[in-house]
Amino acid sequence: MNPPPETQNWPRKVAEIHHLYCDLTGQKLTLRFDRERLWHEFLRAGFSAEDLRRVVAYLQKEIRKERRNIGALKLSNLLQLDRFEEDLHISRVRLSLPPRPAATSCGAQPPSPLPIDPAQRAELSAKLRRFREQLARRLPSP
Repeated sequence: MNPPPETQNWPRKVAEIHHLYCDLTGQKLTLRFDRERLWHEFLRAGFSAEDLRRVVAYLQKEIRKERRNIGALKLSNLLQLDRFEEDLHISRVRLSLPPRPAATSCGAQPPSPLPIDPAQRAELSAKLRRFREQLARRLPSP
């Protein structure tokens, strides 16, 4: 009995993705049975070579910024499928706000603050003066 056609290419796919991992990380690891099994499970879980590229690039960036340990790139750590999936999703998250749109004219000044009427200015000045006096009483003199 022959295996289904989709499983006939597994050995080639496993070898290709292992070679890609070695290229991406600069390692030269032999493809022994245990590693074949890990890669087989990786592919069966639906992950792809592009996913591997993305996660390795993400981890390398995090390692350079000293937010991750170099051990994150070890094959035995990388191919823990739950963690790989989490790293893949984190690598896709947009962690910063989108950039603000540029001003329409060069050198545009930010809007000036709203004017304060004299009565409001006097009230705020008095509150500030009282606050400073309270602070001066609480702090020991130098």
